[in-house]
Amino acid sequence: MSYHEYKSNRRIERERRRGHHEEKSIILSAPDKTLLLVVTFLVIIGFLAIFSATAPKCMREGANLASFLIKQMIYAGFGFLAMGWFAKFDYKKLERYNTKFLWIVAILLLVLQFTPLGVTINGAKRWINLGFMQLQPSELAKPLFCMLLASNFKEKVDLLNFNNWTSTFIPILILLGIIYKQPNLSMVIILLTTSFMLYIAARGSLKLVAILGGLGFAGALFYLPKLLQGYQMDRINVWLNPGSDALGKGYNIIQSLIAFASGGFIGTGYGGSIQKLAYLPECHTDFIFAIIGEEFGYLGCLFIIGLFTVLVYRGLRIAKRCPDMYGKLLAIGITVIFGFQAFLNMSVASSFFPVTGVTLPFISYGGTSIIVSLAMVGILLNISKQRIKRIRTENEQ
Repeated sequence: MSYHEYKSNRRIERERRRGHHEEKSIILSAPDKTLLLVVTFLVIIGFLAIFSATAPKCMREGANLASFLIKQMIYAGFGFLAMGWFAKFDYKKLERYNTKFLWIVAILLLVLQFTPLGVTINGAKRWINLGFMQLQPSELAKPLFCMLLASNFKEKVDLLNFNNWTSTFIPILILLGIIYKQPNLSMVIILLTTSFMLYIAARGSLKLVAILGGLGFAGALFYLPKLLQGYQMDRINVWLNPGSDALGKGYNIIQSLIAFASGGFIGTGYGGSIQKLAYLPECHTDFIFAIIGEEFGYLGCLFIIGLFTVLVYRGLRIAKRCPDMYGKLLAIGITVIFGFQAFLNMSVASSFFPVTGVTLPFISYGGTSIIVSLAMVGILLNISKQRIKRIRTENEQ
């Protein structure tokens, strides 16, 4: 008998002696309003931060000062529509579309990699030019990974099953390889971390986790210099010593730290950032957290961290209350993606990690990112509608 079975039996016996016991039933409830409120706050903060960060750039280029803001609001509008649709769509039916969704993402990644439609920005080929927007296919891999692994791990974790490899693991490895070649190592890290956490949540073998983790760490130390692109090694070097190339590859990190230092405890006030005046590149995407830190200080940063902490807590709470394993794993996967990506972005902006090119969920500028993120929130809201309720009843004497 396991410890958990022993503990459960003792609890049942205590309840029996007291004259009552608990029964579990599945009930339908309203979507998690706290989660919806937190996400709405983050999106609104994103609107304010994007306008502040991009207005000087638009002014220099003679464009509408709110052009970036208007685009982001349109993208968010589509995102909220997607959220509403997925909040009503039964998450259990998502499994039916695993194969179709896998093919869609795979085809988009191949189109990106091998056709002229792929757009290269700052040396990375991650976007497909659709005319009205630039689609980032790797963003679609986030919900896809959660769906595939939740479906595979919901009953039994079996890494040695041939069918599991052909239906899930091999396609996942191929997608990771294509994403890595863009290059987009940061997305690969996010997806691998999510996969690892889902494996643990599904009660996978901890012994196997330790063995694979040890082999992976040893292999990474040996092969890392060979696997990483030249610019990725440069990012690690300047992260360790930004002053070694202060006007080159270490420029972004130094300017980001200056932004935080300028903001101090309470910040310079909304719109008062100096670093956004052509000093800090990508201030509306990768380094938007630094602009928030400059204008709203450490208090503003703590507020953002607090919102993401609540988001992660609500996501894990939804997973805990979900009545089925598929929904639990799906909720955990989505929550891990949001939490880990936010952690990575804020760590990069504050120089705790090397520059990765990861955006801040719901806040950074980006069409595909905001639409996919809000759609994933919709899935979480749908899962939150079904939960386990314990009903305490009195025993007949």
